[in-house]
Amino acid sequence: MKSKLNLDFSIVEKARQSAREIANQTQTFIEKHTSVTIERTCARLLGIDGVDAYDVPLPNVIVENLRKASALNLGLSLHIGNAVIQTGKSPQQIAEMVAAGELDLAKMPWADLFEVKEKVRDLAGTAVARISRNRAARETILRKYGDKAGPYLYVIVATGNIFEDITQARAAAKQGADVIAVIRTTGQSLLDYVPFGATTEGFGGTYATQENFRLMRQALDEESEKYGRYIRLCNYCSGLCMPEIAAMGALERLDVMLNDALYGILFRDINMQRTMVDQYFSRLINGYAGVIINTGEDNYLTTADAFDEAHTVLASQFINEQFALISGIPEEQMGLGHAFEMNPELKNGFLYELAQAQMAREIFPKAPLKYMPPTKFKTGNIFRAHVQDALFNMVTIMTHQKIHLLGMLTEAIHTPFMADRALSIENARYIFSTMADLGEEISFKEGGIIATRAAQVLADASAMLESIKQEGLFKTLEQGKFAGVKRPINGGKGLDGVVAKHNDYYNPFIELMQKGAKA
Repeated sequence: MKSKLNLDFSIVEKARQSAREIANQTQTFIEKHTSVTIERTCARLLGIDGVDAYDVPLPNVIVENLRKASALNLGLSLHIGNAVIQTGKSPQQIAEMVAAGELDLAKMPWADLFEVKEKVRDLAGTAVARISRNRAARETILRKYGDKAGPYLYVIVATGNIFEDITQARAAAKQGADVIAVIRTTGQSLLDYVPFGATTEGFGGTYATQENFRLMRQALDEESEKYGRYIRLCNYCSGLCMPEIAAMGALERLDVMLNDALYGILFRDINMQRTMVDQYFSRLINGYAGVIINTGEDNYLTTADAFDEAHTVLASQFINEQFALISGIPEEQMGLGHAFEMNPELKNGFLYELAQAQMAREIFPKAPLKYMPPTKFKTGNIFRAHVQDALFNMVTIMTHQKIHLLGMLTEAIHTPFMADRALSIENARYIFSTMADLGEEISFKEGGIIATRAAQVLADASAMLESIKQEGLFKTLEQGKFAGVKRPINGGKGLDGVVAKHNDYYNPFIELMQKGAKA
């Protein structure tokens, strides 16, 4: 792509190299550790599901059995493989025996370690094959209907009741939505377990459960067939159950996942060690499943000024790109995030927003960028809000953003009604049609406001990344350089769930999915 902004790509490469070194430094720590969530994810992928007599999820039960005995450092997979050999039972039956107090995984005699690895690798292959079939099914449907060339219209449902969400999702599909995101209930990111089954109660959103995923996927497949276009399903694998939810999404053919450790650290006070370790495995799963990840840079601008801190968004995008590549996620699955969040009173604010969006498109040309709408400065004035959303829509089509989360004119008043969503879709579709090729028709004045702004943001981001490279990512987060939020390395939620790996630690899914990603 030729730069309309005349960006200095030597600075882009310098910034990218700094981000690469930051990610590699952090990956050294990640590879030495596992977590209770990662091991619960392995349990789910090995076919363990359901709850015990007290409604505690069985993956939690068996992981806790090993954690209490300080035996989790070998990985749950080895213990399950050993138990299968010793008992002849399936992983599900073994989990039920542990829950009933009939079996203690930590006290079982060990079979030959090579034999155990062979057994658990065979067991893991079943889940990996299912995920592969889901990916193939998505690709088959996209070949059948074709994929949309322009921006995906992304809308939210958030009733708290999965059956009501399905009703709203069907309506949104009829209105023209391309991606349906089911917002999680408030606080689920802080739960260290995943609820079981279909749920009908939630506040500000609906619980992310595997059954809820299955029900919504089924409904959207029916709508896809009805309208002759593939409708993508999005949820959130962030928080304390990041890889577990990624696995459930892969098993039920979700298409898009919000997946960003930095978001959890900064805005949910999740321990940075825990969530960085969890992020790697969650992204490995998403990459293998063909899921587009969305990152959370837009959230920085809810606490920091979007004009002054724009470079932190770009710096985080560079870092997220490198972590994604390490996890086997290609650029085509990186929905790097940013937002139209500058103060509408700022003179030439539209030009600065346009500069930021065009810069992101030029620096990450293959990425399906996720562009978030104005929310911070909406007041309840629906007429002004509709204009703000229109300007946001214009930037999207002019700069070829891909995943376009629709703004709502009733932002700051209530959770959108179906009619509100219909008006927002109508607004976007009109602008995307009437301005379809505007971006190809315009260029930016050399030395003008837009080009100068982009160059300055890039230079500041590069300098920031150089500083982070010297200090390390963890130290940078402690200092509050992102979003102005400081987090201690040993603080936050979930640190007690981080486990240093034994030399014989084994996770068959890392091995199988890494091979699949390379293939």
